[in-house]
Amino acid sequence: MAQKPSIPKGTRDFGPVEMAKRNYIFNTIRSVYELYGFQQIETPAQETLATLMGKYGEEGDKLLFKILNSGDYLNKIDDQELTERNTLRLASKICEKGLRYDLTVPFARYVVMHREELQLPFKRYQVQPVWRADRPQKGRYREFYQFDGDVVGSDSLLNEVELMQIVDTVFTRFGVRVQIKINNRKILTGIAEVIGAADKIVDITVAIDKLDKIGIDNVNAELREDGLTDEQIQKLQPIIMLEGTNEEKLNTIAEVLKDSETGLKGVEELRYILNTLGSVGSGSATALNNELQLDLTLARGLSYYTGAIFEVKALDTPMGSISGGGRYDNLTGIFGMPGLSGVGISFGVDRIYDVLNALDLYPKDSLQTTQVLFINFGEKETAYCLPIINKVRAQGIRAEIYPDGAKMKKQMSYANAKQIPFVVLAGESEMEAGKVTLKNMETGEQVLVSPDELIAKLS
Repeated sequence: MAQKPSIPKGTRDFGPVEMAKRNYIFNTIRSVYELYGFQQIETPAQETLATLMGKYGEEGDKLLFKILNSGDYLNKIDDQELTERNTLRLASKICEKGLRYDLTVPFARYVVMHREELQLPFKRYQVQPVWRADRPQKGRYREFYQFDGDVVGSDSLLNEVELMQIVDTVFTRFGVRVQIKINNRKILTGIAEVIGAADKIVDITVAIDKLDKIGIDNVNAELREDGLTDEQIQKLQPIIMLEGTNEEKLNTIAEVLKDSETGLKGVEELRYILNTLGSVGSGSATALNNELQLDLTLARGLSYYTGAIFEVKALDTPMGSISGGGRYDNLTGIFGMPGLSGVGISFGVDRIYDVLNALDLYPKDSLQTTQVLFINFGEKETAYCLPIINKVRAQGIRAEIYPDGAKMKKQMSYANAKQIPFVVLAGESEMEAGKVTLKNMETGEQVLVSPDELIAKLS
């Protein structure tokens, strides 16, 4: 007996119902991006490792899927190198490409390569799969879609304000209550300076970014392993555990960072974003439907962020981050184009899919494909129905005819299984009258109608 096929761990198949749900997600996010003037691009699934490596920090590099070179990829490897089993050195010789880890670094590469064609500021959105060699678990996959929006070529914080509005609008349209957390990497840099650990900024951000997952004691232990002294760790505690309103937190942290120029710049940027959202909201705390919370423990693990950073979590079902992003001032510099600032967000489509499933928030009409099924009673009846089907489809009504002259019960079961709301029956009496019978599958009601009346009812 042949072995049953399987798919790699951390990946999923999506059938028609699942794809209808995903398309609802794609179309919703796409429509909001386009409201704000974003345009769509795509980049290859494969990038050179030179493009990918060193852009995500040491932890990110470990999660890159590398692609073996074509042909005899071992021809440049001697027996001693194989015996030594130095995987990093071997990978550098037998792999020149990798699957993209996210959409931001490929986008930076795209901007540098196509700079002369672009009108700055350039606002792009992109929806494609990404791959990470992570350990699969609930809400975490090795292959998943991201839906990114970025603005490059503008330093204005109005971009951050609009990104917050985009995030809020998307989840409002989904009907998902979320909390949007915001921070600034300049504040984190300032904190590292005032506790006397400026050289440990990467270690600090990586550690405190795990606070929700591993707790304060484990974060402190990790900081200690990274070389921070007990005194420095102690100074960090009241800062990362700070509570109060956004305004109170900003005032407190501004006082803490009074001797850090970089830290105060971060406070100023956050204050502008929050105040501008408040002014758009006609005096409310913000112009958003969802809570925007300043969270000084938010660090975002990716090393290229330099300014405002944000992350979104659903409130009504347990799930990790379902959206996030931030400002990156130097990303294109690593590709030979310094000084081009950017800011962006990424929607985690697969996690949003799981959230909408858990909360049963898909609109019913988003899951329906065929609107009406024409029953097949035989060749003569089919010939009668085909011109009517063409007229129905010409009006944008999704219609199909059962291809085989099967028993009526089988055809009706097909309609039920696909949740088709209407069926059309055309037998001898209907043909003589130049009409069809329209049956509502939910109520069982049947009515004799002309083709034009059929279209009007289905519309």
